[in-house]
Amino acid sequence: MNISFENKVALVTGAGSGLGLATANAFARSGASVALADQNEEAARSAAESLTAEGCTALAIGCDVADDAQVETMVERTVAAFGRLDAAYNNAGVQNIVAEAADASREDFDRVMAINLRGIWSCMKFELRQMRKQGDGAIVNCSSIGGLVGGAGRGTYQATKHGVLGLTKSAAIEYAARGVRINAICPGLIHTPMAERMMAGGQTDALNAMLKDVPIGRFGRADEIADAVLWLCSPAASLVIGHALVVDGGYTIH
Repeated sequence: MNISFENKVALVTGAGSGLGLATANAFARSGASVALADQNEEAARSAAESLTAEGCTALAIGCDVADDAQVETMVERTVAAFGRLDAAYNNAGVQNIVAEAADASREDFDRVMAINLRGIWSCMKFELRQMRKQGDGAIVNCSSIGGLVGGAGRGTYQATKHGVLGLTKSAAIEYAARGVRINAICPGLIHTPMAERMMAGGQTDALNAMLKDVPIGRFGRADEIADAVLWLCSPAASLVIGHALVVDGGYTIH
């Protein structure tokens, strides 16, 4: 299926690397004008410059999604540059420090909640204010297989990703009749810089143990998630509302 986003505007958070970068590239190469937002503004700028060199239209924005004011500015800058907002992929997220529930710190809990859950809430809030004015739009929030199952040592992360699904489904009900579709995506084990950092931090054995339960027998690729996000944002998914699309090579079907 050839999905075109010609004359459309897309916003991607966490666009400096990994799933966000792959998705921003996919939107741009499908014809969209793309705002690439990342806390690492230099990474976002480098990615945007690469797209511009290809002939795409891209804008880099530095944004910490845990900061409401920065999120509001991110959306305002996107609309000021491109005139509207048709699609948003709220992808920015972090892992928690691996710890049992009794040993997890309040500081780490607050950090992960602020980015993974409140950040999604904040992004949706300001994106929806623009989309409801337009009377159309599509939002995809990045949850995880961690939003569907538990994980030892990962209670904080799993809680945020479960929460993303609750926010997604509730907002989807509110805006479906107003032309705005909201869905979530639940990636499985994907080869990204985050996965590489987890392995570098001593979690290789845990990831390999999970991989044994992936029927397809391999890590996913970032472009496979990007393809799913673009489909959810396209007219091809016009009847898909409040759905959690699992893209995990079969891990959660056991």
